[in-house]
Amino acid sequence: MAKNVSIFRHKVFFLYLCGEKSLTMRQNIIGRIEEKKLLDAIYHSARSEFVAVCGRRRVGKTFLIKEFFEKELVFHTSGVANSSKKEQISVFYRELQSRSMHALPSADNWMDIFFLLRKYLEGLGSQKKVILLDELPWMDTAKSGFIPALEYFWNVWASSRRDIVLIVCGSATSWMMDKLINSHGGLHNRLTHQIFLHPFTLAECEEFFISRNFHLSRYEIAEYYMVMGGTPYYLEALRPDISLSQNIDNLFFRANGALRNEFMNLYAALFKNSADYIEVVRALSGHREGLSRGELVRFTTLSSGGNLTIILNNLESCGFIRHYQTWMGKRSDHVLYQLVDFFTLFHFRFLEHQSSEHQWSSIQGKPQFYTWAGLTFELLALQHTPQIKEALGISGIQTQEYAWRGSDGSGSSQIDLLIERADQTVNICEIKYSLMEYEITKDYEAILRHKLATFMEATRMRKSAVLTMITTYGVRQGKYTGIVQREVTLDDLFRPVRLTVL
Repeated sequence: MAKNVSIFRHKVFFLYLCGEKSLTMRQNIIGRIEEKKLLDAIYHSARSEFVAVCGRRRVGKTFLIKEFFEKELVFHTSGVANSSKKEQISVFYRELQSRSMHALPSADNWMDIFFLLRKYLEGLGSQKKVILLDELPWMDTAKSGFIPALEYFWNVWASSRRDIVLIVCGSATSWMMDKLINSHGGLHNRLTHQIFLHPFTLAECEEFFISRNFHLSRYEIAEYYMVMGGTPYYLEALRPDISLSQNIDNLFFRANGALRNEFMNLYAALFKNSADYIEVVRALSGHREGLSRGELVRFTTLSSGGNLTIILNNLESCGFIRHYQTWMGKRSDHVLYQLVDFFTLFHFRFLEHQSSEHQWSSIQGKPQFYTWAGLTFELLALQHTPQIKEALGISGIQTQEYAWRGSDGSGSSQIDLLIERADQTVNICEIKYSLMEYEITKDYEAILRHKLATFMEATRMRKSAVLTMITTYGVRQGKYTGIVQREVTLDDLFRPVRLTVL
């Protein structure tokens, strides 16, 4: 995938130099810079393209494609949830008929439907044609013959042309991975591109809120993010005329809240056998630092087989979890799986056992809120590592990120983010949430010195160690701040990351 992106970046740059039409600058889309570059290159490709767009429910897959190809999209249809083969075919047929200049012959199977699509496209001339088949998994009802018909359409006709851009979307990640991306049948290796669409970054959320006439501080945007992440649909549900706490109470805690039942709907829409997926994220939610594969088996009813591998891969593809390595000296081979989806964590901590329709308002300024905010701010920083590197001026240096746990098991011997750099330096990052500048006291300085010394001794580190504080509002200058060598603040996490044009 990385190789393909590199090749197409060259193509985009070449097209720019030649003055050829580019689509990327005329679309009203928040963020999605890399995706827009890639879609632009796909459109200008000299071959037909078969693109799968995956991502969690509500992340904006359909919106991105429809907005980006607003003028180039010649056909768009969508599968219908919980509908029969006959109903799926009827919807597809009606969309074709609405676009066709002539009456279409009847069709009651997928082979005939795709043949009608082929004839319709052939009648449009030689210009590039973008086709969007949305919610593709819903079209594939039991024993419907959908997959063989799609295979035949692409393999026999579309792939041999130069004017077809076939884009398929689906929220059902398990189906998209099993039947399409990792297909062992007629669609094996037929996809030319895969786009995994992830939630907005903090910078993209800020751009979104500005476009919707919200007047929010970056701290408020960060709090929204720590509750629901950067899922565009969730952000769309917010109201600018009420407070942050009121918005959260209205959406999640009230009996008729728009997102009150989102958790179960989300996992059911994404994954077949969603109960197994929920069991995994539930286990991870109780261990913020993550669990090894063996520990996951111990804390769930699942066995350590292929099914667990599929579950972990699918959860990671959607951005619900990440796997990372803990520092083990020269090699880092101890892999942990960590739950990093803000909304899922929020659900298990607050929604699953809610006690009031005004719960979020009621805990403001109380220890329960600050405990949550402190732990979640750490995750917020970890999710914006590229922005941290940008702030430190090391975005152009090859790095690897790790965590480290001391053998004594104490919090004073724990580092959540280590940035090992190719220039023989490692940034040892302390992440601290505060409502004001963070004060380093005499006792905390002693903890930091103990942590650094323990890490250097346990790992036999020979690289230069740079203690880096990542805080909301910076470190308050004082008697004990000399131990801090670099600082990153919440504002830095809002940085737009510079993109390298190859």
